[in-house]
Amino acid sequence: MPELPEVETIRAQLAERIPGRTLTAVEVFDPKLVSPEEPEDVVARLVGRRIASVGRRGKYLLIGLDGDETLAVHLRMTGRLHWTPGAPTEEERFLRARFHLDDGSTMTFGDMRRFGRAWIVSGAPDEVEDYWRARVGVEPLSPRFTARVLEGLLDGRRGPIKAVLLNQALVAGLGNMYVDEALYQAGVHPLRAAGSLDPVELRRLHRAIRDRLAAAVEAGGASIDSYRDSLGEKGTMQDLLRVHLHAGEPCPRCRTTIVKTRVAQRGTYFCPRCQPAPPPW
Repeated sequence: MPELPEVETIRAQLAERIPGRTLTAVEVFDPKLVSPEEPEDVVARLVGRRIASVGRRGKYLLIGLDGDETLAVHLRMTGRLHWTPGAPTEEERFLRARFHLDDGSTMTFGDMRRFGRAWIVSGAPDEVEDYWRARVGVEPLSPRFTARVLEGLLDGRRGPIKAVLLNQALVAGLGNMYVDEALYQAGVHPLRAAGSLDPVELRRLHRAIRDRLAAAVEAGGASIDSYRDSLGEKGTMQDLLRVHLHAGEPCPRCRTTIVKTRVAQRGTYFCPRCQPAPPPW
């Protein structure tokens, strides 16, 4: 599933290309994409609108429109939003929607599993911010995300640290892959009770989260399965993963064999030596 770095890569690319452009035509081929609204109603609300901005909250891509409305897009597991300077030279597989812009460029949304969603959020910028604040937590690459804020989010929580970090209402945009990588860098076992981390561990985890996300943004995200950026290119973060997907291989730090388990119904990778088993708490 595309996580924060992948969506941020797409946001940055589109922010250089589509603000100021007008949507001249919109085609919705899969009604499930915009459900519960009807495709024709969504099309009518989009055609003729000027794109004012491209933003992101967590894993949500936000295309700001004139008239205080926002087209929100969630790629979910296999969604792909692809921009081309003209008509696409090849058909997008599993095409669900197509957006035509006034400079001749095109955006296509393809999604093999059809879990992705798109909807329109109405309201002025401050109202939209309230809308997202009620749905996602603090942005981990923002100045607001400090070690003290992380401590407050984890304080008193007895659930596994990995499960808590995956909670989008607490920290926006973290997903399975980057939580594994951050916990490994911080030396924290994924089953540690979230509220049991001491101040040193909290600071180490805070730095690791920001470091791994920043590295992934710099690498253009990770193309492990279907992910491609908005220009159709692969990211390279998959080549920099240290434990995720490396079960049975030696830890790059201590050479102990990396183990795979399940936490919060997610495949979870860790080094049993660098990330020692949690003590009773």
